[in-house]
Amino acid sequence: MHQSITIHAEENGKFALAKPHDLEKLNPKELLLYSTALCAGMTTLSIAKKERVELQKLEIKMSGELDTEKVEGKSQFVSFDIAYNIECKHIDEQSKVSNAVRLATDKYCGGLSMLRKIAPVSHSISIVSIEEEK
Repeated sequence: MHQSITIHAEENGKFALAKPHDLEKLNPKELLLYSTALCAGMTTLSIAKKERVELQKLEIKMSGELDTEKVEGKSQFVSFDIAYNIECKHIDEQSKVSNAVRLATDKYCGGLSMLRKIAPVSHSISIVSIEEEK
């Protein structure tokens, strides 16, 4: 069974769970995905800020495949995937944004490091720019 959640960064730097999910209604497996997406998002924003890049949009979809047909207490994840959808202002910022995501995903996000001990983690990055080069 496939489980997934999506979060997005708000203007205040905090993250919100995308609709139609309600945090209180998430099952424990979805909460694990949520907390990992939150960790990856906060880490990505922190690295981007150090690189002096302001992201216009950051959306993260975290998903996992369970070894059972329906969610049960005994269900275990057999794989994870994290997908980043990012919008930056200028095309020349894309390499810095890509580097921030790579560092967050591969090195600095403790949540993703823990998940790698459970099952394989794949990732994808989609970056678009809203303005021409500077």
